[in-house]
Amino acid sequence: MAWRYCGNQLKLWRTYAGISREALAEEANYDAEYVKSMEQGRRRPTLRVLQVADQMCGAHGMLEAAQDYLRPEKYPERSSEYMALERDAIALNWYETLYIPGLLQTEEHARELMSHAFPPVDDEVVETRLSFRLQRQQRLEAESTVLFSFVIYEAALRTMVGGAEMMKRQLDRLLECQRLRNVSIQILPADRAPYQALDGPVVLLETAAHETYAYSAGQGVSTLQSEASNVSELAHLYGMIRMQALDVEDSDAYIRKVAKDL
Repeated sequence: MAWRYCGNQLKLWRTYAGISREALAEEANYDAEYVKSMEQGRRRPTLRVLQVADQMCGAHGMLEAAQDYLRPEKYPERSSEYMALERDAIALNWYETLYIPGLLQTEEHARELMSHAFPPVDDEVVETRLSFRLQRQQRLEAESTVLFSFVIYEAALRTMVGGAEMMKRQLDRLLECQRLRNVSIQILPADRAPYQALDGPVVLLETAAHETYAYSAGQGVSTLQSEASNVSELAHLYGMIRMQALDVEDSDAYIRKVAKDL
């Protein structure tokens, strides 16, 4: 919506000043079709175009000021409620099926995934979201009283994100995190997984007020649940999955074995 509104204002100012799209594009060193896509809200108006248009149209800084409202979001809008809860949670239980949990990803691993997001995003969005993810990870070490429990399905260890060498470094990162006294990482081997564990990931959050929320994300959608009965059901599911997983020591050995096999 911000892109569309800003693009519309860009077009209105340009039209009012009697400046063609081609003239603006040439001055800003852009293709006219690219500027058109900005005006139609299909692309985010760049600071360069806003600055040039502001000067050419005599907007006195009003077009350039739109840049403050066009900065990339740190995360998709659908995740906003979850992120607010995660920031202040006193306990987090995370089960993941196909990917390494975001809080445990190395910087290069996270960048690789974000760079291949669908629909595609530009480099600025990638860097903004990556910076925020690394910021979130700081809680693991900075707040030792917050408890983090992760159960990771075996497939996530074998998903070749960025190739074998990158995955080896990622698995080493899991072993490093495992040594933090407030973090536990357990691996669920494929031959021990209950069928329900294949249904997808789930995160359970406990707040300082001892309220528990359940969060799950899939293809382009996410769900945050607070209804006690629904949360209880997912909590029991997580408990069942965790019981089938290897203990911490055996999980360490399993991670090392997978890394050796890569």
